[in-house]
Amino acid sequence: MRTLLEDLSYGFRQLRKNPAFTLTAVLSLALSIGATTSVFSVVYGILMNPYPYRGADRMIHLMVKDKGGNDRWIGLTGPQMLELHRTKCVESAALWNEWNLTTTDEELPEDVTAIYLSSNAGSHFGVPALKGRGLIPSDAPFGQDPQPVVVLGYKFWQRHYNASPDVLGRALQLVHKTYTIVGIMPQRFTWGDADVYLPLKLNQDPKADYAPLVKLKPGITRTAANAELQAILDQFGKQNPAQFPQKFRVNVQGLNDQFVDQLGSTLFLLFGAVALLLIIGCANVSILLLARGTARQHELAVRAAIGASRVRILRQLLTESLALSFAGALGGVLLAYEAVALIVKWLPEYSFPHEAAIQINLPVLLFSIVLALVTGVFFGLSPALHLSRTDLAYVMQSATRRMTAALHGKQMHSALVAGQVALTLVLLTGAGGAIRGFVNLMHTKLGYDPHNTMSVGIPVHDNTYMSWQERSQFFEQIRDRIAAMPEVISAGISSNATPPNNGWNTSFEILGRPSVDQQGLRTNFVSLEYFTVLHIPLLQGRLLSHVETMRGARVAVINQTMARQYWPQGDAIGHQIRVPQLKGDPPYNPAAPDSDGWLQIVGLVADARDDGLRNPVKPAIYVPYTMRMRMFTQILVRTHVEPLAVLRRVRAVVHAVNPDQQVMGNVRSLEQWINTQPEWAQERLVAMLFGAFSILALALSVFGLYSVVSYVVAQRTNEFGIRMALGAGRQDVLQLAFRSATVSVGGGLVAGVILSLILNNVMAKWSPGASRDPLILLGVMLLLMAVASAACLVPAHRASSIDPIAALRYE
Repeated sequence: MRTLLEDLSYGFRQLRKNPAFTLTAVLSLALSIGATTSVFSVVYGILMNPYPYRGADRMIHLMVKDKGGNDRWIGLTGPQMLELHRTKCVESAALWNEWNLTTTDEELPEDVTAIYLSSNAGSHFGVPALKGRGLIPSDAPFGQDPQPVVVLGYKFWQRHYNASPDVLGRALQLVHKTYTIVGIMPQRFTWGDADVYLPLKLNQDPKADYAPLVKLKPGITRTAANAELQAILDQFGKQNPAQFPQKFRVNVQGLNDQFVDQLGSTLFLLFGAVALLLIIGCANVSILLLARGTARQHELAVRAAIGASRVRILRQLLTESLALSFAGALGGVLLAYEAVALIVKWLPEYSFPHEAAIQINLPVLLFSIVLALVTGVFFGLSPALHLSRTDLAYVMQSATRRMTAALHGKQMHSALVAGQVALTLVLLTGAGGAIRGFVNLMHTKLGYDPHNTMSVGIPVHDNTYMSWQERSQFFEQIRDRIAAMPEVISAGISSNATPPNNGWNTSFEILGRPSVDQQGLRTNFVSLEYFTVLHIPLLQGRLLSHVETMRGARVAVINQTMARQYWPQGDAIGHQIRVPQLKGDPPYNPAAPDSDGWLQIVGLVADARDDGLRNPVKPAIYVPYTMRMRMFTQILVRTHVEPLAVLRRVRAVVHAVNPDQQVMGNVRSLEQWINTQPEWAQERLVAMLFGAFSILALALSVFGLYSVVSYVVAQRTNEFGIRMALGAGRQDVLQLAFRSATVSVGGGLVAGVILSLILNNVMAKWSPGASRDPLILLGVMLLLMAVASAACLVPAHRASSIDPIAALRYE
């Protein structure tokens, strides 16, 4: 221990003697370790510790695949949940349901997302309340009305009550029903992104089905669970055939599977990129240590001559390297605090669990410590081995005789620079491809105009507007009043057609043609004004009329894709199709009178993207929104001004129609909705982070190359003096200095091109939108050559300006 303390003390004195070297090395490490720590904190939060729930790795989504291979959510009744709970593979099962409620004890009603949980959900999740208690079995005994109690979500408590500590026992009025606040959930408990949690009433009703929560017993594989649950769900399907799709197969999925599929490859790609940056940073410090070691050869040789073993010198040098790495790690963690917050803002909003704690926590700090240890050995070992070989006789030789012996150090410098250039080229090429791909995505033809347009969600309360006529008149009254506002250009209604992800996947058949099993389309419920608001042009026939909309007429407008696919001769107008799913499901989804699913095609409109920003447009129809109404609709509003600037007035208009009616809390412009699309947000994330990492890598490589050329110039000063004394001109010396870096840069470029071509398929797989244009690779090579030339210019010019007489005296 005493020896270690001596090494540390001596090492710190050495680092203090050369503050420029120390600051440069620590900054290089802080940038690279900070970037690595930032990305790891995101990877850890999303992929390794996404949920706070007890046994979260055994929690599953109970899903089935229909005969078409599509994953489908299913619902279970109270008795089915109890039976499922008794299954051998299941440890616990609960039910939940989501509903939009509203506060009715304030001037303007506030939208409240409510999650109803069965009475055993508290033990299923295993997360204690932050204050008070969670829901307990006595809050909703089976077959009885629930107690009027409510548990607040953490964000709702912060927003609605300003995080007041004395809310327990206070009353909260939701849709004119008073609830007593009994608890507040912790920050990471965000199931369903709920504002409040309420007890769910369960009884013997065979039609009251809800989303299941299932936790498997330890050791149960998903394959075994699928097999066992198939038997019991088959039994449920026989009891109630309408509850499940035909020929379904159970396909359980982990809580995080969907998010891993969406974001996992992106995170692995970014972690790979930041690992390359870390290697570049380590190589940079190795170059600095080798250059600094040249000045310390006399010191190390003298220490060896007076008895210091090579192991002791090696340990001393490694101790200094570790001191640098831990100082760099400390700076990196401080940088990571800011970087993590920035990355979280860039993450795709709906591509990661909101329970994830993406922050600098204990596991991330431990990772940083291990990273500091590994990097300290990584960048310090090779220079330490090289410098610890120094002997006194070698050091006491003249500089002329030492030139040959310095060859090994020069080769190591060249190899490090070549590696830096190669990895920087890989990062720059990846960044160029990602940025080009994102720019291409920004210019994707949408088929509609999202500018100055917002989507205002209107959820209908339970037991209100239950008849078809009441609900259609209510929605139309709201639309009329919003359209009359002076700031509004036009307003239309859609219950499910807000792009770029819109429509209801349904089957259909064409009159006079055989039915095909896999024949599907997207059904959109809209009003006449929908096409005007979004600037979707009519190509053939006519649009839906207002009269047809208000009576739920059996007419439809189709898109170009459907016309091309099923009527390539251009004769779609007048044909009839049948969509079986258009039947009503009262009282929640009432259908128009005499709705039997048959529709007559009356018009053809241009394609508008309906399945994200990259997927091809699917066949689609537009039918009157009154044909089958939901407990929710959207008013699409095009304005003269920024749409969200008139949102408060829109809320007031809705309030005037019905004082208890709220507007959904997540109102956004269509341009904002586009920005939340997974492909948009992911490609923006990759482009921005790859760009940032490549800029850092380029800066580190430039500094490394500058250091190497400066080192070579210093080592060859005597040689340059001799050459100039023998008649060599300044231009000759300049070329010699440049030539010292040419091999390193050239070798790095060749290696980088090979690596880029090898990793091209990886980039294409993990970032499908990234461009693979060969011109990007060519441009990056030219950029690196230009930057490398600039980095060499200053030390090379210094070499050509050497005074021959002074150079001959240089040691």
